[in-house]
Formats: sequence, structure tokens, C-alpha cells
Amino acid sequence: MNPFPHPLPLRTDEAALGLRRLVVPTSIGEVAVRTGRDAGGPATILLHGAAGSWTTWTPLIAASDLRGGAGLSDVVAVDLPGWGESGELDRVRTVEDMSDAVVELARALGYSSWHVVGHSLGGFVALDVAARYPDDTLGVTLVSATGTGVLDAIRRPLRGGIGLPWFAGMLLTMRTLAGPPVGGKGVLRRRIRAAGTGLVRLIGRLGWLGALTSPLFAQAVHPSVISAFAEEVRPASFARAARLAADYEERTWTGIRCPVRSVRGARDVFAGEQDAGAFVRLIPDFGEVRLPDAGHFAHVERPDAVLAAMDAVTRADRPLRAAAERPFSAGRASA
Repeated sequence: MNPFPHPLPLRTDEAALGLRRLVVPTSIGEVAVRTGRDAGGPATILLHGAAGSWTTWTPLIAASDLRGGAGLSDVVAVDLPGWGESGELDRVRTVEDMSDAVVELARALGYSSWHVVGHSLGGFVALDVAARYPDDTLGVTLVSATGTGVLDAIRRPLRGGIGLPWFAGMLLTMRTLAGPPVGGKGVLRRRIRAAGTGLVRLIGRLGWLGALTSPLFAQAVHPSVISAFAEEVRPASFARAARLAADYEERTWTGIRCPVRSVRGARDVFAGEQDAGAFVRLIPDFGEVRLPDAGHFAHVERPDAVLAAMDAVTRADRPLRAAAERPFSAGRASA
């Protein structure tokens, strides 16, 4: 059960959380970041999912302050390329390009090591950062990270879509709103992208987003969380990111040397039945908890559990128990 007396809102005022906005040039273009609460490192890198921006982490940051003691420090809350205030995905050819940009950004801010926290797509990127920068990555916390179930639904829409119908439906919707892939940097592509984003915002103004997004949550969330979808969903970026993920080689994760702890809602409609088992096989030190009262956004619905998982990563606890309603011991999956 969420220990906070009411759902925490999403915030857009970084200064209220002790953060500042910066734009950092990287090999794939300019990346916007909210950073601050400096305590000498290591960095706490926060990577959002394919329907969000840095603001998705504001309930978690606020919860860290409310629980007493020191809140999250050395925060690096990224707008991934294609979302928020960062540049488009045009120069991104692989998932590795995106994770390289995250590392470039962290180093530009003066950090040489980091813990990475990733939600959904952001979790996918976080694992690549850990695998390809093992000396610098101290730990990873996943929140409903993109797993083999989603990858199967992208690569084999008929078979995989049967297993994850909600994701398959969302992907089809995003691809439809994004329009057909258009080469170059012409007016047509910009108009198609603008039309798709505009339609999402219209749906938001009509008040339909609450019903359309309800499968993503297991309990009531603050209205600001629903409203944010209208501004933060990018159909073209979602569709492009799905193509990048489909081309990724998951065996890369065998190179991860840090502890990885995962939090997943038991009512996560984007979770495949085999996801945890695949993570266990590929990641040397992996543990997961499932929360009965959370869906795909545990960092919003149960920020306390995500903070506990982050603490467990810092301590390299094995197995993770602090937030566990149904724990997975590191190195094996529950039945």
C-alpha cells in the first residue's frame, strides 16, 4: 500500500525540486536535462519511458523528500532524444546511440560514475548503459522495463501481440498516428508528426485520456499524471523507438557487472510472462519484486517501493526484500 496520504502530482517546475534546466550537446544532438541536488556524486540518472519526459520522475523525487532523511541527490533527469525538450530521433540509428548520449551527458556534467533508474523504454536504455559502460555503472533500478514480451510483440506482431494485446494495440495506434516513415527532413514529415501529436492533445482536451490510459494503472493517480500524456506522448518517437528496440541484441546484457533490481506492477499490461526469466538468464545479478497494487507506472503509484529498490541497489542487497510483496531472489525467478 502506498504510504503517502494522497497521490503525488507530476511537476513541471524544476526549481521547486532543487533542479535546474540545461541543454547539453551530444553526438546525436542536443539533450535537455534537469539536474541538481548536488552531493558530490555518483549521479542518479533517471530515464523515462516512451510516453513521458523528465517530469515522470517528479513524484519519486518528491517522495524521497517526504520519507525523511536525505532525498535523492545528484539527480540527472533526462529528456531522451525524441521526447520532452530534447531534439528529434533523426540522428539515432541504434539503442546504443541513445545510451552513448546519456553517458556523454553525465560526463559533461562532471560525473564519472552513476546509478541508472529507467522506466519502460528508459529501463531498456539503462541496461545497455550498464552493459557497455560496466566500469562506470554502479547499479541499475528498473521500473517495468521493456522486456522480451514487448520485443516479441514488435518483432512478431501476430504471435507477440496475442501475448501483450494492450501493448500491441498501443503500438498500432502510435504507428498510425505517426504515419508512414518518410525520409529526409522535409515539410511532409514535420506535418505528419505535428498531426499525430496534435490529435493526442485533442483527445486530452476532450477528456478521453483518463479512460484510454486506465489500463496502465492499478489505482487512482493524480490528474496531472493523466494530463501529462497529452503533452508528452510522441507517436513518431514511440514508433521509431520500437524499431530501434526490435534491432537490439539482448545478449549484450550478459556484460552487466553491477546489481540490477527491478520493480514491476502485478497489473502491468506491458509485462510478458517470460520477462523476468529472461532477465535472470541474461543478467548475472538480477532481482525483481512484483507489487499487487501497481500497474506500468510503479514510480508514480508506489514511489516508496521504487525508492526501496534503489536503496537495495546501493547496498547490493541479495535478495531484494525491502519492498517485496512477491520477491524474486537474485538469480532465479519465482513461480
